Amino acid sequence: MLEDFGVINLWTYVIGVIFITLIPGPNSIFVLTSSAKHGVKEGYKASLGVFLGDATLIFLAFIGVASLVRTSPLFFSIVKYAGAAYLLYLGGRILYTTLIKREGHAIEETPKATKEHTFRKALLLSLTNPKTIIFYVSFFVQFVSPDYPNTAIPFFILGSILEAFSMLYLSVLIFGGATLASVFSQRYGLAKLSNGCIGTLFLAFGLKLALASS
Repeated sequence: MLEDFGVINLWTYVIGVIFITLIPGPNSIFVLTSSAKHGVKEGYKASLGVFLGDATLIFLAFIGVASLVRTSPLFFSIVKYAGAAYLLYLGGRILYTTLIKREGHAIEETPKATKEHTFRKALLLSLTNPKTIIFYVSFFVQFVSPDYPNTAIPFFILGSILEAFSMLYLSVLIFGGATLASVFSQRYGLAKLSNGCIGTLFLAFGLKLALASS
């Protein structure tokens, strides 16, 4: 039925989206962390930031920004290193709070201001990966009929499917994180270990992005 709207090989696309969504990344880790530390409400703030960021990247991919990212090494490098620096900052801050600050404050990774900026941080995380724009083009184009006159429609459909699966997965992470929070609140050592692992993951994501080639 969706072939009438320029979408081909729908079920192959859906299977690909499921696998892509399940791959751990900084966005999903941040959503999980936000819900584990601050509850379901903050988890959904983070997921909304990821949702809006991904939607923006899909739109940018559609209007041709992917070509600019691919052909302009300077533009690619600016966005790439900005994203890497932000990931390294988040990872370093979590590790500092967990390992260096006084034990009585180690679980409190965030002052009030950080909690209030959950949405903004998630949005920045989602937007500062130039490879994502290129990925959306290279992935979506395989499922858009070359004979369909208006590519905006199949792009919108494919993007909506991806966002729906992403939000469903993030919702699972949010409630899973809230459940973990109740466990960690009673086990200080486990909470400290978890924070350390999360900080290390963000540092790893940042280094991977910084060292990636265009």
